[in-house]
Amino acid sequence: MKLCVSSTGKEMTAKVDGTFGRAPYLLIIDTDTLEMEALDNTVADVSQGAGIGAAQLVANKGAAALLTGHVGPKAYTALESAGIKIYEGASTGDTVQEAVNKFKQGQVKESSDAGGDVICGPGLGMGRGGGRCRGRGIGQGLGPGQGRGRRR
Repeated sequence: MKLCVSSTGKEMTAKVDGTFGRAPYLLIIDTDTLEMEALDNTVADVSQGAGIGAAQLVANKGAAALLTGHVGPKAYTALESAGIKIYEGASTGDTVQEAVNKFKQGQVKESSDAGGDVICGPGLGMGRGGGRCRGRGIGQGLGPGQGRGRRR
């Protein structure tokens, strides 16, 4: 299987990067042979849409799954639409090799929702938009998915 891991460097000995869209490198690894291709994340520094752009890079390389620390809601939706399974919660203390080993041993779980930990603040409630943040119920009805709040 082709697995993408967000990384701080171009080698298997580099540390896992905790953020998907802003990670400097995306490593595409064949979990059977451990052959690897390092991609420069050319969209990491854009002001908006880094996660969506990174999702497109991963999809273009034919990855079946992503292993990272955190995926934002828009990137989550883009990855899910591309049929890419998402595994969040990889430790930034691990090397890419260690993270891949944990993945192969079934020690990481597939993410089941877009968001994981959502930080809710004032004005970020459900509203009519159906967002995920269940803060103080002061939602602005921003449309589907717009009231999700910020993430860690």
